[in-house]
Amino acid sequence: MAADTSRNTERRPTFDPIRALAIEAIEQIEEGQQTDDAIRTVTNGKQLRGLDHRFIQQLVNGTTKMRRRLDVEINAYLTKPASQLHPKVRQILRLGFYQLAFTDRVPAAAAVSESVNLARRFTDEKLARLVNAVMRARLREPEKVRFANKDSDPVTYLADYYSYPDYFARYCHKEFGLENAERLLAAYNQPPHITYRVNFIKAKPDEVTHVLQESEVEFSFGRYLPEFIHIHQGGLPLEDQLLSSGKVFIQDESSGMPVRLLNPKPGGNVVDLTAAPGGKATYAAIRMRNKGRVTAIDKSPDRLKLVVENAERLGIKIIAPVVCDMNEFKAGQFDRVLLDPPCSGWGTAGKNADLRWTKTEDDILNLSRIQTKMIDRAAKLVKPGGVLVYSTCTIIRDENDQIVEEFLLRNTDFEIDPADQFFDKSVVNERGFVKTYPVVEGLDGSFCARLKRKLNP
Repeated sequence: MAADTSRNTERRPTFDPIRALAIEAIEQIEEGQQTDDAIRTVTNGKQLRGLDHRFIQQLVNGTTKMRRRLDVEINAYLTKPASQLHPKVRQILRLGFYQLAFTDRVPAAAAVSESVNLARRFTDEKLARLVNAVMRARLREPEKVRFANKDSDPVTYLADYYSYPDYFARYCHKEFGLENAERLLAAYNQPPHITYRVNFIKAKPDEVTHVLQESEVEFSFGRYLPEFIHIHQGGLPLEDQLLSSGKVFIQDESSGMPVRLLNPKPGGNVVDLTAAPGGKATYAAIRMRNKGRVTAIDKSPDRLKLVVENAERLGIKIIAPVVCDMNEFKAGQFDRVLLDPPCSGWGTAGKNADLRWTKTEDDILNLSRIQTKMIDRAAKLVKPGGVLVYSTCTIIRDENDQIVEEFLLRNTDFEIDPADQFFDKSVVNERGFVKTYPVVEGLDGSFCARLKRKLNP
């Protein structure tokens, strides 16, 4: 009997396993998984170099963010819509077009050949030829891609070109005008950066910056909160030396601004009504010099466990965790009350690639109803002369200004305590509210308002 030599003679297509993992993650995201979770799932157990992990993150985040625009471009070279393609082919073309249009270090030839290899790996030779033809057509005839006219149809142009759902493009156009909307939407498409908040309990800013400088890590200080340090490179530099040791905490500068607005004092009595994972509660405790009490409430035991773990790593002793729905929380009144309710998260669209495809207009309507109930409940916990800070990580008025203005109409014993006593007017509007955007100092989009309960209403 002749020996079976098929295993030796069969020619198997080569493919890049890193890009293959990216395809798997992109598919999971389209099925509803969050971006970070999808990347964790596909890379779990894989021995990847840091460079490979960063490449996967770039490909997955970028392709997910730019999904709508990529489909517009792909459609220019097809006889039928991209939505009708084999699902794997659609994702491979999206990934390939992303590399052609939005990466500097991937040669066009490599983007084409690796896309074809992926098609051979995941589908068949016929579909691989289709991928090859479409990718090469994109290189030969880039002028075939057409977008809506920005003057006659600005919303479609913004949504297609910058890759957002219609309702958000429409909102930004109405709220900011075409030019400013373009700047904002483009900013959300930039690679995100991380920010380290110096923990005064364990380190001084000079000590942290010295370590960063010695390791040649590029950084800049926060404009509004100088203990926040913006890192100008990927990854988590000096993770063991700075993060694991508790000398710094990852938190966007915009997320620290509500705590500065709260202005908690050493020895004070503070409650954070939606505390997990603990960024604001721990920052409040640090500003209080670890003196007094910060009651940290969250209805999820697992999420509240994160608050406790973060506090322990940071050396904070004054956080009192309470597992409870804030609407059912019963206690006396507090000097300072912080409410950071669930929101659409549209201020963090630059860091959460899948957000733009999972949040809907109905979500915003439902969230605004929840926020209204929560702020009314929070108000009952503020002692006369005390302060309530309402904050979100969204830029949608219905979740921000509107919630506060309607609250003030219902609660005449509260008044706005203008934020310009804490921040310069580049981030404070005419009503005294703080609003941040990625086009200003590269911060996440956010909102916060300081409301004071009158002593004698």
